[in-house]
Amino acid sequence: MTEKLLQAVEKHLEDKVLSTRQYLDEITVEVSKENLLLVLSTLSDHDDFQFEQLIDLCGVDYLTYGQDEWSTSEATSSGFERGRESIQPSQTWDKPRYAVVYHLLSVTLNHRIRVRVFVEEDMMIPSVVEIWNGANWFEREAFDLFGILFEGHPDLRRILTDYGFIGHPFRKDFPVIGELEMRYDEEQKQCIYEPVTIEERVSVPKVIRKETTGPVN
Repeated sequence: MTEKLLQAVEKHLEDKVLSTRQYLDEITVEVSKENLLLVLSTLSDHDDFQFEQLIDLCGVDYLTYGQDEWSTSEATSSGFERGRESIQPSQTWDKPRYAVVYHLLSVTLNHRIRVRVFVEEDMMIPSVVEIWNGANWFEREAFDLFGILFEGHPDLRRILTDYGFIGHPFRKDFPVIGELEMRYDEEQKQCIYEPVTIEERVSVPKVIRKETTGPVN
């Protein structure tokens, strides 16, 4: 199934995609912003693809890509590798910092594909709401959390953060601790802002041993 889909991509989109990668029986296609709508429209409408469903649309921040504290490609699943000393960055990154990834599903042909487009400094790419109406909320989420702008979106507003929120929480350089916090005030019957109050707590593991002389129920 994957090979057949890969052949269809090479046949119909060979000159429209920047690269194609097959890994773990999944295909990832990278496209430019200029060819994004053409490629996605073809994947949606062409009989060899029929990707009628947009499963997900998400933003990605590659700010610290390749700067892991340990070699994740060699770490064991047991977790003991996490105790090693820090290593030098395993990879370098020479592409734009932000990207948008589209996960598509063809219910008719029972196959999936992933499409990635990098976002340039203007932080703007075309909206795909006209292709998949379900992209409306996904694009609002990517705008809210990453600051990515979707040109042609019918109502590009924040969707998860509060009114007047400053910044984009999923950016890797977003401050973890802010200066203001919001809570609902029962007396005023509205949300209010006030300085952050943080109570320091020291987490101490507890070992509870219970001696029993008889059978345990």
